[in-house]
Amino acid sequence: MNTELKSPPAVWLHIGAGSFHRAHQAWYLHRLRVMGDNRWSIALANIRDDAAPLLAALQAQDGEYVLETVTPAGERQYEKITSLRKIIPWDKELSHLVEQGSQPETRVISFTVTEGGYYLDNQFNLQQDNADIQADLKGDCRTIYGAISRILLQRQQMQSGPVTLLNCDNLRHNGERFRHCLLEFLALRDQQSLLSWATEQTRSPNTMVDRITPRPSDDIAPRVLEQTGFADAVPVMGESFIQWVIEDDFIAGRPALENVGVEMVASVLPYEEAKIRILNASHSCIAWAGSLIGQSYIHESTQTDSIRQMAYDYVTQDVIPSLSPSPLDLTNYRDVVLDRFSNPYIRDTNQRVAADGFSKIPGFITPTLMECYQRDETPAATAMLPALFFVFMERWHQGTLPYEYQDGILDSSVVHAMFQSTDPAGRYARDNKLFGPLASDRQFEQLLRQSIDQVNAWVAANR
Repeated sequence: MNTELKSPPAVWLHIGAGSFHRAHQAWYLHRLRVMGDNRWSIALANIRDDAAPLLAALQAQDGEYVLETVTPAGERQYEKITSLRKIIPWDKELSHLVEQGSQPETRVISFTVTEGGYYLDNQFNLQQDNADIQADLKGDCRTIYGAISRILLQRQQMQSGPVTLLNCDNLRHNGERFRHCLLEFLALRDQQSLLSWATEQTRSPNTMVDRITPRPSDDIAPRVLEQTGFADAVPVMGESFIQWVIEDDFIAGRPALENVGVEMVASVLPYEEAKIRILNASHSCIAWAGSLIGQSYIHESTQTDSIRQMAYDYVTQDVIPSLSPSPLDLTNYRDVVLDRFSNPYIRDTNQRVAADGFSKIPGFITPTLMECYQRDETPAATAMLPALFFVFMERWHQGTLPYEYQDGILDSSVVHAMFQSTDPAGRYARDNKLFGPLASDRQFEQLLRQSIDQVNAWVAANR
């Protein structure tokens, strides 16, 4: 395929001005520029106004910032990232974002969204009763669907040509599921002409992204200044490990990403399943468990033998049999992941990783539970993960978590009501938004009750 566009220079518009994009996708496009390939650059924007200070600071630095990476052995490297060539200021109507997105030179629109930010129900359709979705269906743009549909409408009207819509996050089957909900969103709005145009003029490849990127701490900027001489107001840091796997289905050209280590594949499925079930689910397991015994950081929780064993058993006993055969060495993948989590220099917080549990249970964990039962195996190791989350949320209900729990789809009144009921564990086990068909399975409910008892006993023994 012709992967390069000759002129004008192509723009990669990214929505989501968080640390992960700046440590991951921006790094790859920066490496192309270092190699002398300047045919693509990034324009960075945000849907919400919470990143306004960051965008202003980046604008003041001409889009440049320093990425610090650190190995498990503590070796640090510093690189000034130069791929952000345009910083798009936020406004309530997202007019600057829409203007950039509708330009013909914008050939890829990527976005990083939390699992809850896709507003999926348990059938992976659009959660139509959500207040933000309702607002966007009436013309607002609080969500990725409202923002993208506004961009696509202007592209259609301006005849700007096709565009690739690229997920850069942890949602399973992310391109497919985003696309399904975007088209559903346009149908609900009765935008039939735009629906037909988007179906024909966009592509949405599935992707798998990986680099642990904690929220930047206050000690990064002084190190960056000392090591580079650059007084960076918005440095970012991440682990040295990085991976990006993308299905090679771009409708309007793409950068030569394969030249900088991106894996361009026909199907991302085996990579995605391994990453989501082994890395993401284990990460959550460790964060919930560590929080319950008063720990603050992922590395200290992973270095706690009983917590590491929980994650190890979950992967070994239930996930690896579910994903085998695989083109990946799953045993090695497990060991590498646990070593990465043990990195004491990353200082990733349990608070960050513990977030969005109500999306992570159905997305990361329930598929393994179901596949174990389909093999006539009892998923005792996997059941510990939703049990940990139940006890974790019980602490939230009691107001005794050591930090504020963040969850994009948390319905506080429903969760408080569950814990105030006569049988909280039973109501939890029978929640089909979390557990799908298993919500009506008495055998699963009994297993989950036993697992909750085990977690409570473990917490009592380890506090």
